[in-house]
Amino acid sequence: MKKSFILIVTLIIVIGLFYTRLSLTLVSIGMIAAFIGTLAGGGGLITIPAMMLVGIPIHTGIATNKFSTGIAALSSIFYLLYQQELRLASILKYVTIAFTGGVCGALLTIAMSEQIMNMIACLLLILVLFLTLKRIEWAAQSDENETKQGYLLWQPFLIAVYDGGFGPGSSTFSILHYLRQHYSYIKAVQLTRVLLFGSCTGAFLVFYQSGFIQWKYAIAMAVGSIIGSQLGLLVLPKIPMKVAKILLTLIISLLLIQVIVKILTT
Repeated sequence: MKKSFILIVTLIIVIGLFYTRLSLTLVSIGMIAAFIGTLAGGGGLITIPAMMLVGIPIHTGIATNKFSTGIAALSSIFYLLYQQELRLASILKYVTIAFTGGVCGALLTIAMSEQIMNMIACLLLILVLFLTLKRIEWAAQSDENETKQGYLLWQPFLIAVYDGGFGPGSSTFSILHYLRQHYSYIKAVQLTRVLLFGSCTGAFLVFYQSGFIQWKYAIAMAVGSIIGSQLGLLVLPKIPMKVAKILLTLIISLLLIQVIVKILTT
């Protein structure tokens, strides 16, 4: 925890010394989005609209978001390995699956209209909201069945495909997936960070080849996302299960409203 605090303070000092006004704005956006996204998903609720408001084109915004989220997730993995919260074998397994899914998702997005993706997102969010509101016991300790994990890998793959190609709610989908497999809320969030690193890395490589990345935006967002992600992991163990469920339900509802508005206005 002490090392994470030192890292955060160092990054803030570097930001103050070297970054322009626009970059500071992007750092702030990335920090807030990553903090909320780490705990319950829905970081895209903040990042994409906020980047559009400061004049960044939508495709550049998506590519920037994939880069910053992937970097933040990588910093989370280092933190979790240092704290011995996750095993390297599990991390490599999920990163490989998610990377493949992220590449597939990004390639699908290039060939698919935004309207269709919005409709898919809307249906998935309605399903996830129903599952969240359903009376499911959230475990304080993980009780996953290791013998079933091999049969469930297609679900993280599909989440990674969705995240690589579109993204709204993918973190939330992942958290709910792991909760339904009897992981604790804390472990579900941790595994979601691993999944996001793989899917965002795969998707970013595709978007980078398309020429949408602007490094001055991407680096600023990545710095903010690292800070927000580390803060989220530090706060995570202190969040009561009741508060976590309320936060998750709120994020899903806001995502659903955002997607419905997009469908009606495009």
